[in-house]
Amino acid sequence: MPELPEVEVVRSGLERHLRGSLIRSVEVLDPRSVRRDAQGPERFAAALTGTVLADVARRGKYVWLLLAEPGASPAAGERGVAPAPGAVGERGVVVHLGMSGQALIKDPDAARERHLRIRMGLLTPDGASRELRFVDQRIFGGMFLDPLIPEPDGAPAASASALGLPLLPASVAHIGRDPLDPHFDAAAFRRRLKRTSSGIKRVLLDQTVLSGIGNIYADESLWRARLHYAKPADTLTGPQADAILRASSEVMAEALQAGGTSFDALYIDVNGQSGYFERGLNVYGRAGEPCRRCEAEGRDGIIVREPFMNRSSYRCPRCQRAPRGFRAGRAAG
Repeated sequence: MPELPEVEVVRSGLERHLRGSLIRSVEVLDPRSVRRDAQGPERFAAALTGTVLADVARRGKYVWLLLAEPGASPAAGERGVAPAPGAVGERGVVVHLGMSGQALIKDPDAARERHLRIRMGLLTPDGASRELRFVDQRIFGGMFLDPLIPEPDGAPAASASALGLPLLPASVAHIGRDPLDPHFDAAAFRRRLKRTSSGIKRVLLDQTVLSGIGNIYADESLWRARLHYAKPADTLTGPQADAILRASSEVMAEALQAGGTSFDALYIDVNGQSGYFERGLNVYGRAGEPCRRCEAEGRDGIIVREPFMNRSSYRCPRCQRAPRGFRAGRAAG
């Protein structure tokens, strides 16, 4: 599934190209893609039609569209100029990519994609006609309207957003901030580690603790920090806790710079382009290959793949030594 870098690439592309656009039409081609919207396909489409796409925000792996009425700002009319922050409505549109969701920007006359589920006709601020197309082969993702609620600390709720409002969808409120978020609380993260004996990789994958990290970037971060995935979180020293935070930030920042990690044609940006961070992966998917760090240091570490929570973990046994009593397949819970 897409992780923070892939989702941020999509979010920033939508914001860059479509912020301030007037939504002129909405067509739900497959009702399963709006199944989480209690209003149903027709009312979902009606609620969005005639609004302005004021902002595209993200927290962790979650993206949402902030909407405003065209008349809510003197500048927001037929040309779809972005409204002021105070003009944003009470609900946002959560865009969940799932395993295969794609949010694409297309010309209206472009050929229809095979797995097109939702199509929005837009008028951009410069007067151009565009379409936002939600394509989803496996239909695990979708869109739905969700009430916006205040962030308790009053800080900007989204990790990435142009308007920086202290509002986020109710369904996203339980999601923690990510390491790239300027309001991420590193001290609170360290305290959370001391309260659990779960393996550190389980903690990294817990989106309520630290969002945006999935299996790929967890393995890459742990390799950089020289930590085994099953090491109990409450046994980490202060420097080790700092190392995993630093490694997570570095890995995701580098992946974001490279456009994310694309192992197949499903993970693409709004223009249909794939990321290339897979070329820089140090452990994930490299079982049986030499550890690059060991190789540079004149050692003979070989990457191994081990079962973990119904998926896999990749590590170098020399760089990431197993905790005492560890047996592969029985990672600390």
